[in-house]
Amino acid sequence: MVVFSAKQLYEADAFTIKHQQISSTDLMERGGSQVFNWLSPQLESKETPILIVCGVGNNGGDGLVLARYLKENDFNVTVYIVNYTDKRSDDFLINYDRYKNCTDQWPIILKSENDFPEIPTEAIVVDAIFGIGLNRPPQGWVKTLIQYINQKPAFKIAIDIPSGLYADAPVEDFEAVLFANYTLTFTSPKLSFFLPETGVFVPNYQVLDIGLDVSFLNSLKPIAFLFSKNQAKEMIQPRATFSHKGDYGHALIIGGSYGKMGAAVLAAKSALKTGAGLVTVFAPSCGYSILQTALPEAMVVTDKNEAYISEIKPTFNPDAVGIGIGMGTDDKTIAAFKTYVKHLKKPLVLDADALNILSKSNEIIKQLPAQSILTPHPGELKRLIGTWKNDFDKLEKTQKFAKNNDVIVVVKGAFSITVTPDMYVINTSGNPGMATAGSGDVLTGILTGLLAQNYDPLEAALLGVYLHGMAGDIASYKMGEESLLASDIIQNMGHAYQEIKREPEENQAPQES
Repeated sequence: MVVFSAKQLYEADAFTIKHQQISSTDLMERGGSQVFNWLSPQLESKETPILIVCGVGNNGGDGLVLARYLKENDFNVTVYIVNYTDKRSDDFLINYDRYKNCTDQWPIILKSENDFPEIPTEAIVVDAIFGIGLNRPPQGWVKTLIQYINQKPAFKIAIDIPSGLYADAPVEDFEAVLFANYTLTFTSPKLSFFLPETGVFVPNYQVLDIGLDVSFLNSLKPIAFLFSKNQAKEMIQPRATFSHKGDYGHALIIGGSYGKMGAAVLAAKSALKTGAGLVTVFAPSCGYSILQTALPEAMVVTDKNEAYISEIKPTFNPDAVGIGIGMGTDDKTIAAFKTYVKHLKKPLVLDADALNILSKSNEIIKQLPAQSILTPHPGELKRLIGTWKNDFDKLEKTQKFAKNNDVIVVVKGAFSITVTPDMYVINTSGNPGMATAGSGDVLTGILTGLLAQNYDPLEAALLGVYLHGMAGDIASYKMGEESLLASDIIQNMGHAYQEIKREPEENQAPQES
């Protein structure tokens, strides 16, 4: 699935109208009817009060189409018109008249706070006030209306986008955005659905197809891509029958310090669980017994220093390197890191203290191998690219950083976004239970393990982030979000691979009884 901008969607609307030889009213009819087709099967009773709150533009027109379908099918619907201006769109007026002609209960006009309707707890409120064409935040009594609706416990459904939210621009007034329990959006999800500041208003969404011209949509360059199970399945490399551990690469994990050896254990174990043929950990001497005991499948090379890494001299040439987890920022560690990275030729994975070291040295950033993968959490990202005004500014600055340094940046979050010099890719797996200590170390190991198996760096980043989230989802399903540990993610890596490879149930061969 892809994400289009509001401008692109308007262009697609216009192209469709012209080339399918339909009217804009016909297109609106498609939108409203698709909302009805989704909503009506969800309703347990036709007596459930449905309050449709319409603006006077095209989003309000969509709401009126829905209202007409509901009324014609004997649902308990009441329409309210938010009369915030004397101007009306032509399609709104057409559908206003159509609705009046199908019922003796005309829409109720709202002109001020005095007109706000009673909203029963059991009601469903449909938000059709403002759509993606909104160009300024709601103000005055309309803002108060949105706040009034938000305060009510009734279930809220937004048509296309919650009122007050922009499709691909930052919110100017967070107090003037409707919180929708469910958003029924047309053609593609909007970028604002996936960012921390704006995504809170869209906890659930469903994309509805309104028949926009497919060839035109395919000609557009989306502003973002969504990475899901189908893409992950296509990327997984099959294993040959006559293969051995050497065919799946030798990964090197560099990290750990006194009191932080657990990070190295998690990263190394996840690299193995991801499929790397061999894994070696380079760590300070204090980690030798810990690593050999906790992870007998890995090899260990130690620094001469007991408590931290002071000189990085592995005894072999690895196929992939993951560096920074639990490493610390002692002056000798920083010097060792700079010296080692300077001579690397293959892309590597950098996390935690490696990123903190990079943030203090533009020189070493420029020396990173092309297409290296950086996995910062918000604090680490801020140290790398500076502060940002909002989430959209954050993405733009991250992409500029990626382009200037020819690297891939995984912006970790509820929807981790992989940023390359020319695209955003939004991950669709994962859950809040993964917000736990060590989860990032596991991701570093996964990415390093995939690079060791000769995955392209971008493929490794996309597949690795998805596997990480899928394993977390499976772990969460088994034990709940609150109890999930980073090690649980590792334990479910195999199940994640199986789930991704699994054929849809209808395509599976029948089982013998």
